[in-house]
Amino acid sequence: MIARLLAHLAWADERTHEALRAAGPAHVDALALYAHLLGAEHIWLARLRREPARQPVWPALTLEACAALARENHAGYAELLAGLGPAELEAEVPYTNSAGASFRSRVADIIVHVALHGCYHRGQVAQLLRRVGAVPQPTDYIAFVRGAPAATRKRNT
Repeated sequence: MIARLLAHLAWADERTHEALRAAGPAHVDALALYAHLLGAEHIWLARLRREPARQPVWPALTLEACAALARENHAGYAELLAGLGPAELEAEVPYTNSAGASFRSRVADIIVHVALHGCYHRGQVAQLLRRVGAVPQPTDYIAFVRGAPAATRKRNT
């Protein structure tokens, strides 16, 4: 299931990128949220690798830089996943968060958090895109699984 969550994450990040590209320059707030979710993906990957992060949690990135970071993140998670067995998924990783507090979390819990954190912010990006008249891409997990968007509600006219 972890592999499927990470595959959805990569798919949903790409769809969000496509929606931002299509929205044009009116998407500045949505871009900031997208950059944040990619920055967070990067930071969690660095923690899992036990190496320093090269991006802050709220990076100021262009859409092109977001695309590059997304590719790097997804390749990194794929590489990480290839080396994880059941014991490694249960292992705890020590880290310090952006507020300076120290924690230890299981690898599996970190990966699930990364997947859910991205879902949360992609929903916010979609809402912001709608506000400027743009059309967000569907990124629901079920749309990924079945290859078709979820049903939408009918508008009252």
